[in-house]
Amino acid sequence: MTKATSNPSVKNTETAAHAQGTAVIVIEHLYKRFGLNEVLKDFSLTVYKEENVVILGKSGAGKSVLIKCVIGLLKPDKGSIVVLGDNVTELSDDDLDRVRSKVGFLFQANALYDSMTVRENLEFPLRRHWINLPQQEVNAMVKEALENVDLVETANMMPSELSGGMLKRIALARTLILKPEVILYDEPTTGLDPVTAREIDHLILKLQKKYHTSSIIISHDMNCVKNLADRVILLLEGKCYADGTYDELAHAADQKIKQFFE
Repeated sequence: MTKATSNPSVKNTETAAHAQGTAVIVIEHLYKRFGLNEVLKDFSLTVYKEENVVILGKSGAGKSVLIKCVIGLLKPDKGSIVVLGDNVTELSDDDLDRVRSKVGFLFQANALYDSMTVRENLEFPLRRHWINLPQQEVNAMVKEALENVDLVETANMMPSELSGGMLKRIALARTLILKPEVILYDEPTTGLDPVTAREIDHLILKLQKKYHTSSIIISHDMNCVKNLADRVILLLEGKCYADGTYDELAHAADQKIKQFFE
């Protein structure tokens, strides 16, 4: 197996990224199996500060498993995952919660609570992490989060009253309310029409610039990949098969890589 980074036509962008900033996520020699199905096999990846890394791969390749391991929702069989200086595979539940307060997770299906108003959904992460703040400060945080996604008027609405694009924006607002240093996106544009998907892409980039976040993004939407990725990782056969910019991988000679860009 030849990684794209060893192909002279594809540059080693990880080296370039390293020159620009500090590593915020370091995954080394990660293994994860479910029964006889070995999903991750010696997967390694480093994500740098203010970098957007998009993970590409076929359905069932292990992309969602990977980010669930990063946030500690799944425990790998072997390997290490260092997030913001902490090895999440070795942390106690309390210490893991502390790290999670610095890591936002945007779920594919938004995961908003139907029985809560938009405001209550946004306040939920504060209660989840036992953050005691005066109500005036909570109100200011909710207002800022809704201003970020241009939906201040929805504070007292229920999720059932919102369109798909609005739901995605509210989920993004909730993800950002604690101002995380790292955000994990699971298919951020799935189910959205092309115009709304493009708006979400632009919003993600705008908020990344505002808050200087680093991100791992899972997506099958190649427009999303092209719009958001500083670097693209191809997860194939359980490993980091290719690593490069969108254009570098799109022009790679390896057919295993090219099939994703045709």
